[in-house]
Amino acid sequence: MSEQYVLGLQDVDEMQVAVVGGKGAHLGGLSRIEGIRVPAGFCVTTDAFRRIMAEAPSIDDRLDQLSRLNPDDREAIRTISAEIRRTIEGIAIPDDLTAAITRTLARFGEQAAYAVRSSATAEDLPTASFAGQQDTYLNVVGPAAILQHVGRCWASLFTERAVTYRERNGIDHRSVNMAVVVQQMVFPHAAGILFTADPVTGNRKVATVDASFGLGEALVSGLVNPDTFKVRDGEIVAKAIAAKQRAVHALPTGGTQEVAIDPRRQEQPALTDAQVARLVQLGRRIEAHFGRPQDIEWCLVGEDFQIVQSRPITTLFPIPAARDAGNHVYLSVGHQQMMTDPMKPLGASMWQLTAMAPMHEAGGRLFVDATRALASPAGRAGFLEMAGREDPLTRDALETVLDRDDFVPSLPDTGAGRPRASGASTPIETDPAIVTELIERSQASIAALRRDIRTKTGPALFDFLLEAFQEHKRVLSDPLSMQAIMAGIEATWWLNDQLHEWLGEKNGADTLTLSAPNNVTSEMGLALLDVADVIRPHPEVMAFLQGVEDEGFLDELPKLAGGTEARDAIEAYLDRYGMRCVGEIDITRPRWRERPTTLVPVILDNVRNFGPGAAERRFEQGRQKAQKKEQDVLSRLRALPDGDQKADEAKRMIDRVRTFIGYREYPKYGIVSRYFVYKQALLEEAERLVQANVLPEKEDIFYLTFQELHDVVRSNQVDGQLIQQRKDTFRSYHALTPPRVLTSDGEAVTGAYRRDDVPAGALIGLPVSAGTIEGRARVILDLAEAELETGDILVTTFTDPSWSPLFVGIAGLVTEVGGLMTHGAVIAREYGLPAVVGVEQATRLIRDGQRIRVHGTDGYVEILP
Repeated sequence: MSEQYVLGLQDVDEMQVAVVGGKGAHLGGLSRIEGIRVPAGFCVTTDAFRRIMAEAPSIDDRLDQLSRLNPDDREAIRTISAEIRRTIEGIAIPDDLTAAITRTLARFGEQAAYAVRSSATAEDLPTASFAGQQDTYLNVVGPAAILQHVGRCWASLFTERAVTYRERNGIDHRSVNMAVVVQQMVFPHAAGILFTADPVTGNRKVATVDASFGLGEALVSGLVNPDTFKVRDGEIVAKAIAAKQRAVHALPTGGTQEVAIDPRRQEQPALTDAQVARLVQLGRRIEAHFGRPQDIEWCLVGEDFQIVQSRPITTLFPIPAARDAGNHVYLSVGHQQMMTDPMKPLGASMWQLTAMAPMHEAGGRLFVDATRALASPAGRAGFLEMAGREDPLTRDALETVLDRDDFVPSLPDTGAGRPRASGASTPIETDPAIVTELIERSQASIAALRRDIRTKTGPALFDFLLEAFQEHKRVLSDPLSMQAIMAGIEATWWLNDQLHEWLGEKNGADTLTLSAPNNVTSEMGLALLDVADVIRPHPEVMAFLQGVEDEGFLDELPKLAGGTEARDAIEAYLDRYGMRCVGEIDITRPRWRERPTTLVPVILDNVRNFGPGAAERRFEQGRQKAQKKEQDVLSRLRALPDGDQKADEAKRMIDRVRTFIGYREYPKYGIVSRYFVYKQALLEEAERLVQANVLPEKEDIFYLTFQELHDVVRSNQVDGQLIQQRKDTFRSYHALTPPRVLTSDGEAVTGAYRRDDVPAGALIGLPVSAGTIEGRARVILDLAEAELETGDILVTTFTDPSWSPLFVGIAGLVTEVGGLMTHGAVIAREYGLPAVVGVEQATRLIRDGQRIRVHGTDGYVEILP
């Protein structure tokens, strides 16, 4: 039996996580790499841990209690986990297990000093590092002490922080086992950490070394500031030598102590430049072995580096796969589409198949490769101007990359110049009939799709969809549609530029776009006010809706007084807008039609915060404000030199904005309408696969790409392991923050606002809708949990069109992501809400309930005392 309980490090590798845990498996793998030295030792396997757990059946009940707890119930977690630890530490280790450990120990030297280290089966994984979750004991001497510390390592699986970490990451406590690594102690001159990629920027070509004197504990515990070296292509490109006043040393009798460093040595580097370069070479060898960037703990003993741990760096954003080894610059699609959450594989692949430009997936997000656009000098100027108008942070990030002369190669000019800055040059008449025609074309195309898809099933459905995607792209790239969108946007630019130059007025076009016609997204918010009007007179319906949780609630409504009218009003709303939802560019997200309860809190807020007829009243007020603003602007322009000419030009542009700016929202509505038709057909196909026992549940198709799903439907076979792996990977992607700009070196370039015209302490963003407002900040990350009162200011990460129903009830808007022409900005202007977008970390820096002042004209937010 003893072979199961103890294995030498040289007998295991990284494939044996289930037997020796993450740390043990990695150390075993490290010890097999040529030229890498690992301190000798052995692993007490997970079989031993399970044997111990079986000795105390009472632990089972406590694990049941833990699994039922809320991760935020700190007190209960603390109490139950402490009971489990006490129980484990109190178990007498069975004789055969004791014999197996002491027999192995005798081979290494009973009275030598050892490090006894926890090695859980869920740690040092590609998707969850669990760093610092379990315990390590250094300089343990003698068999009795080693056995005692092995018991403590088993118990450390249930420290409060480890339990909470698993709860938050959705990991079942019973699925994790604990092995223990026992390694000969090394007594280093210096120790520290090597990251084979820069952990701050993500650059895979820059390695970072942190080093201090003595044991690495001083550095890990934060006792000292380390020396820091950055190495690129074997050269040290940056270094900072710290004053290292203290170190941790091992005691001859066991244990460790802090010691003061001789003042003459404090500012000496812990490593020479040559040693740093050699250490990074070893790190690159380790990285190549494990196939991904590593976080490595090392010790310098004499002239030898010994490696005591290596784990994947889990915080790095993945790099899109490229077909060549050249440099690439990628732009985030999510920042443009107002959806920076990860997409499931079916969602990402469907967007790729229907998008107008090639898209590259990484970390569950999509990116476009901007390298070619940046490589030609003339094309670059136009591209940067477009990027800067939309989002100054993206432009600044791109310029940061371009400033590194050698990163983006220069290609000969292709003749692509800067975009037209004047709406006057756009070859399209200012004619509302154009918008009417475009909307009718789109509706006819969607009606044909609904009609033709009905009869298609099995592989024939997928052939049909591939053709439908071509029609989808044809509608999106309709030249007339593109001209109409650009006519509205360019006229807005023209007005903002010229009114600033002529009248000194910032964001002059904002008020002029209030209540613009044909904006399907702003109409969607107002239409929900009309639904509230139908429900308001019926107290029974109101009371019923307060407690609604079941998605079948619409069928229950007709049993109540006024319920039939309420149901009909909600149904009519869903017929028009039910294909929308938060994160709607991901086809796998639940639509309002599938989950109508999402809308109930917003309807109830509308009933509470508004009176009858609010929709029509608000639209009319906005229209009149815009009209008044137009008269004001034109009369002020006429008073200037050449005033009549200026006023005539401005009037032409105002008419252009009013005619076309509402249509800006329509193509997205068309895309999402088509998406819902595709999704319903694919879910019917998934239902057939469930009936045929090919899939356990319908939603499993979301974890396959479109092509993989096509293959499953053809073959009636699915790889269940692949789906489970995709689910785990998708969960891990939530912890990653996608950068606006990402290079092929893995560097996440954030960009900065280069401004000095804002008060100290203010949060800087992009001004997208004029005006200043003070109010209570409501930090809302989930639309379904929004509870708003009139006068509140919405603070969130991003808003896509599905957030529009909330806009009717708020006084201002602050988002972390967004640009001048993204949906939140367009709707904020239509409703006359002061708005600032692109405010980095707004949802962390502003607390829910704080009073804030939003400067929508100047682009900053003040947190008020």
